[in-house]
Amino acid sequence: MKQQIQELIQASIFTKQQVLQNEALLQIVSNVTDAIVAAFQSGNTVYFCGNGGSAADAQHLAAEFSGRFYKDRKALPAEALHCNTSYLTAVANDYSFDLIYARLIQGLGKPGDVLIGLSTSGNSKNVVQAFETARAKGMITVGFTGSTGGAMKDLSDYLINIPATDTPRIQESHMLLGHIICQLVEERIFG
Repeated sequence: MKQQIQELIQASIFTKQQVLQNEALLQIVSNVTDAIVAAFQSGNTVYFCGNGGSAADAQHLAAEFSGRFYKDRKALPAEALHCNTSYLTAVANDYSFDLIYARLIQGLGKPGDVLIGLSTSGNSKNVVQAFETARAKGMITVGFTGSTGGAMKDLSDYLINIPATDTPRIQESHMLLGHIICQLVEERIFG
């Protein structure tokens, strides 16, 4: 068992080393930080969406902005789109689960807002449809995916595609880079 635990930790380290050595990916993280800072400074909102573990990660990252990360400071307007269970179950029942995020973006999204979607495959239909709606509304789209980017690749203004195919390793790296973005945004806005 100990050897298996060590191998899993090493797999996570290997994926993060691939991220660390990917200059293009690191530049995208920097560009996403700039885009989020600009959105917040312009009075815009950052929305998050995902499914399963990626929904939990989306909610976690939204809370880092709306709550706090390192600094005691004013709240930043960020929200995970799946937190209203009455809305979620009504739209999934009355329309389709594929539309749960797109309808919220249709109702809430404004030009200059940012939509961050997390999907390890990049093919989650509800996230893809939300990105289509967001782009039609003039929002900025940021995709957190695995290696190929899936359908989200062509719909993302910024694609953070982790160079891996194993879902847990991708999600671990999503949180690493998500936390880095939260820290850098907070530092840039609040000093």
